[in-house]
Amino acid sequence: MCVDRISTHVARGRRFGLPLWMGLSLLLVGGLAQATPEIQSWQTAKGARVLFVAAPEIPMLDVKVVFDAGSARDGDRPGLASMTAAMLDEGAGEWDADALADRLENIGASLSAGVDRDMSAVALRSLTQQPALDTAVETLTRVLARPTFDPDALERVRRNRLTGLRQQQESPRSVGQKALYRAIYGTHPYASDPSGTPESISALTREDLMSFHRRYYSTSNALIAMVGDLTRAEAETLAERITAGLPVGTPPAPLPEVSDLSAGSLEPIAFPASQTTILAGQPGMQRGDPDYFALYVGNHIFGGSGLVSLLMDEIREKRGLSYSTFSFFMPLARPGPFILGLQTRNDQADEARTLMLQTLKRFIAQGPTDDELTAAKKNLTGGFPLRIASNGDIIQYLAVIGFYHLPLDYLDRFNDRVESVTSEQIRDAFARRVHPDRLAIVTVGGQTQRVSLASER
Repeated sequence: MCVDRISTHVARGRRFGLPLWMGLSLLLVGGLAQATPEIQSWQTAKGARVLFVAAPEIPMLDVKVVFDAGSARDGDRPGLASMTAAMLDEGAGEWDADALADRLENIGASLSAGVDRDMSAVALRSLTQQPALDTAVETLTRVLARPTFDPDALERVRRNRLTGLRQQQESPRSVGQKALYRAIYGTHPYASDPSGTPESISALTREDLMSFHRRYYSTSNALIAMVGDLTRAEAETLAERITAGLPVGTPPAPLPEVSDLSAGSLEPIAFPASQTTILAGQPGMQRGDPDYFALYVGNHIFGGSGLVSLLMDEIREKRGLSYSTFSFFMPLARPGPFILGLQTRNDQADEARTLMLQTLKRFIAQGPTDDELTAAKKNLTGGFPLRIASNGDIIQYLAVIGFYHLPLDYLDRFNDRVESVTSEQIRDAFARRVHPDRLAIVTVGGQTQRVSLASER
């Protein structure tokens, strides 16, 4: 599912937007390879944690450096974390943005940076042959430790961000998603969208970005994930190089607890469209949650498995109310949201919303059938090679495992834990954790003519 993320990318001399490592917060709700990789772990001399998988099959290296510096750390400046990440490759040390791009282009390497609610990450992909690797790592270390936050580049990035925010205002899905997070999380830092607001982005200063970088880009707040054609000794040396220029710093305080919703709510947002977007949600679960596998397998049956889910069968196949409908859990450091949604004709919005909630209530009460559970397990544990077929796939798993302090045997045990889930566990977990009468619901649409944004909201 779509996740709020902001990213930048430098590759072969061009700069363009990517859907940032979107799978990062969702990857561990997918399948795994039949032969899971051996994960090695240690700490650098300056305290950064390292997770490493040796992959000697091809002469490539993937590195992802992750910091506890997501948008939940923005404070009263929404968009601060994402703007800081967006500026990292706009100049570092003695190199401006063009020089950084040229360095990477000349060796066929790529560098990207991005943010979600929990984390900021900088990723590098390079050949392991020399001098390409040395050039790539030198560039990465400079970007991490010595970004210049050039004033002219900042204004250009700011203009691009403001343009992007205006475009988001034209998307009912984006409008609805931002409103839903506010309704679910209230004053919690997760309520704020990582991309910020036009007002906050316009007000950010160069010193704001420099201060955020000094506070959060430190070794005590860092995880290094590496996959590639290196020995353990080479990986250890490389990790020390990557963190050499970073301060030790101190980890930030844990994020505040997330409160459950005490009552349901409905926020209709008028929007000029022939279709109404309906989103509903509430706090769900966090990484490492004891109910994770019961909720994950149950949601796969309910709304997470595409055309064969119960939601799709009830809403699309039986009644033709929507082309697609979905549900998902987004585990985070604190309970991330459980979200379900659909898009339907304006005149069918009430009927579709009612049916979506009725289907959820029925699933909570009855749970899955034996056949549904068997089919879900086969689907989730089948086709593993496609889920972990490349170094790029593995690096995403490592980043999630390391950042959220999941056990290193998480991948090895994943299939067994899916297979062990019972129908009763799913019913019990959904009954305790999902509350249809306390959902925050947002509808976007129902308006046939355009009006000003002020009157829409």
